Amino acid sequence: MSLVKLSIKGISYSQTQNGAYALILNEVDGDKKLPIVIGAFEAQSIAIALEKEIKPPRPLTHDLFKNFAERFDIKVKQVIIHKLVDGVFYSSIICERDKIEEIIDARTSDAIALALRFNSPIFTYKNILDKAGIFLNNNTEVTTNPNDIEAVLSNSEPFEHEIESNQSGSSYADKSIQELNELLSKAVENEDYEMAAKIRDEISKR
Repeated sequence: MSLVKLSIKGISYSQTQNGAYALILNEVDGDKKLPIVIGAFEAQSIAIALEKEIKPPRPLTHDLFKNFAERFDIKVKQVIIHKLVDGVFYSSIICERDKIEEIIDARTSDAIALALRFNSPIFTYKNILDKAGIFLNNNTEVTTNPNDIEAVLSNSEPFEHEIESNQSGSSYADKSIQELNELLSKAVENEDYEMAAKIRDEISKR
């Protein structure tokens, strides 16, 4: 299976799920977007890594991991989103120490937060992108909204439970495939990627 390189396009606040954010990953050599729903804590950590000028007075969990890894000469070579089951993304962190590679299982948001800190590439498999990616036409743009980033950084409420799963809601269970596809198109047009991810997962389940 071929790997597809991804970049982080932005973080968008969820309009339908309180305390959740949609992390938008972008296909580097294509137009597909891969939205992943994450919690506020993870979104905050990723946002801080994206904003290079922001340095917390004390290291966050992912900063601590980076400091720990560097102290023992452990390098994060790459992150691979390798599996999608029932809307839940599974990732692996490929590490290296003394020229020996190790593969560590991780939540996708944690893996991406670390990849940013280590300047490591992020990949997924083509079949996952084909299944879960959202294709946008040339007239649609996705950008990192400064207000969204500011909202993430100013969020003081902890969100311990990682969502990261884009689970389909029961509100879509009684919809036909045609209705779901129409709703998906509208969600993408409105740039509501969190809702689009849920509808996409409901279509995949069918």
